[in-house]
Amino acid sequence: MTPATAPVAKPVISSEADLLDLAPVVPVVVVDSVEQAVPLARALLAGGIPVIELTLRSAAGLGAIEAVASEVEGMVVGAGTVVTPEQVRQVQDAGAQFIVTPGSPPRLLEAALASGLPLLAGAGTLTEMLTLAEAGLEAMKFFPAEASGGRPYLSAVSGPCPQLRFCPTGGITRETAADWLALPNVGCTEPSGWCHAADRGVASEG
Repeated sequence: MTPATAPVAKPVISSEADLLDLAPVVPVVVVDSVEQAVPLARALLAGGIPVIELTLRSAAGLGAIEAVASEVEGMVVGAGTVVTPEQVRQVQDAGAQFIVTPGSPPRLLEAALASGLPLLAGAGTLTEMLTLAEAGLEAMKFFPAEASGGRPYLSAVSGPCPQLRFCPTGGITRETAADWLALPNVGCTEPSGWCHAADRGVASEG
């Protein structure tokens, strides 16, 4: 008799800090169809990556989030490229466990914070970072990372703001990811193309 497979425990995510500590790399995925999402999420989980960010850059994004949230036990699924308050509500209803935004305009930030979900809000300048810190966030997305000054800029930020931690995204490659992760204020990163798999019809962007 084949022994029963023990259920996969899903990591407990209650804050942005928890999210940054899940894995050194967070795959950011754009799917062309909902059907692509579950096999990819299962493959990532089997490879030791318990988190996936499915973006709303395609029409299949929302359905993909719902499919992974309901079918892939043990995977923490988040919604990326959330740009409106309406999308915040939609991804929460779909089962997203965290939200990632490329920027943080007031209405979007208010809606995302009100959702109660961990939020990685995008910031590319020190002013934007301090604005998010005033809103109670000590972990955020540094985007677009390379275009906003790269590692030297983020390293300099740690001087006046040692309490802030980041997930840099945008222009980061597999070759440079380790250098980003070596910064004391970086918890994880999202390299461009890290999860690209042409044979799956999946595209990934930082």
